[in-house]
Amino acid sequence: MLSQALIREFKTRVGEDAVFTDPADLLTYSYDAAPLQQVQPALVVRPAASESLRQAVRLCNQNGLALTVRGAGTNLSGGTVPLPGGVVIVTNALNRILEINSEDMYAVVEPGVVTAKFAAAAQAQGLFYPPDPGSQAVSTLGGNVAENAGGLRGLKYGVTRDYVMGLQFFDVDGELIKTGARTVKCATGYNLAGLLVGSEGTLGVFSQITLKLIPLPAAQRAMMAVFDHADRASETVSAIIAGHIVPATLEFMDNFTIRAVEDYSHAGLPVDAAALLLIEVDGHPAQVQEDADRVEALCRQHGAVSIRVARDSAERTKVWEARRSALSALAKLKPTLVLEDATVPRSKIPAMVKAVSEISREYRLSIGTFGHAGDGNLHPTILTDKRDKAEWERVEQAIAAIFDRALALGGTLSGEHGTGIAKACFLEKETSPATILYSQRIKKALDPNNILNPGKIIAAAS
Repeated sequence: MLSQALIREFKTRVGEDAVFTDPADLLTYSYDAAPLQQVQPALVVRPAASESLRQAVRLCNQNGLALTVRGAGTNLSGGTVPLPGGVVIVTNALNRILEINSEDMYAVVEPGVVTAKFAAAAQAQGLFYPPDPGSQAVSTLGGNVAENAGGLRGLKYGVTRDYVMGLQFFDVDGELIKTGARTVKCATGYNLAGLLVGSEGTLGVFSQITLKLIPLPAAQRAMMAVFDHADRASETVSAIIAGHIVPATLEFMDNFTIRAVEDYSHAGLPVDAAALLLIEVDGHPAQVQEDADRVEALCRQHGAVSIRVARDSAERTKVWEARRSALSALAKLKPTLVLEDATVPRSKIPAMVKAVSEISREYRLSIGTFGHAGDGNLHPTILTDKRDKAEWERVEQAIAAIFDRALALGGTLSGEHGTGIAKACFLEKETSPATILYSQRIKKALDPNNILNPGKIIAAAS
């Protein structure tokens, strides 16, 4: 419980209307999209200016208050779940696009800018911002950077870190740190931006982000390949990659997910299909034609029973919107949804798809599998009810089994959802005790009072 004097100090420094103490407001910020226990903070602060953000950070450190920065709360690993008695700083009022530079192809934004709105603003200038997380309609760029968000286009275009040219952020003392530049190349000083991207608010608080933009692709072609066996679909993914074709998107959906999505979106998906591949190639028109022809040939060679090419942009948009609705569609089926993102080398996709199916049977759980198969990033989605304690125990065992199988195949715990709370206990399996200790030393040096999102990614050094 914070003293009234301290609450008044927050209001003085940050603004009367930017500080929230009402229990209903505190409850709103007690959880994120991960199926974890709610934790109510003591205070919520919503700065509307960079100086107010600085003051909030400084005041938290001066008073030893745990500080969790939150954008839209779409995090899927518990990275924005606060600590009891802590402060949540919401950055969605810092939502200005400060500059879109068409000549040098970069943009400068505040952390609260919504991803899809920024992408649309760039497109209006004839430019392209490729990272497209499934939450892009509501997620913010600050959250994307903090989690190193990916998306459907990660196969060809990479993830958020590939577009961060520079950052301005506040350290625990409220001092402004600048790193990176607006130039294509920058080798000045330590690569602090590289350290901060994906740090989940544990090392600093973003105030400004400089992002790389690229030209819009001249042409696109989207297609849907239908398979009567899931293993044939997954083998086709490997064949396309082995053929040195790099589609903009290469998405996998199993039958369970297809049915859920079609019931939700009515996009015309074939509900009897064992699996689908949704594929898009883009670039120069001649290259698009060649790549599309080769992709179609490989799909047929590996057992596609039909291939549907989008006739126009409206049909293309309808199918991709349906795919983006997969999480929402599955979430309607059971009270609790656990969305994982264990990622494997692309050649191991068939083995990982098979492993998830085996785990589903072994633990007697409903698991819908979809995801960015082209970059090895699958989303096994467990449907359950956390109130059923016996089943939840099996869910926890299945999650561990999914991680173990992914690591055994040379993969990683997370392709794009981050570590947060949910995966922190598994981190040593992928890395080493020395890696954890090294990370703890960095954290201790930069945040000696351990106020910046404590407990996320790594535990505090003893």
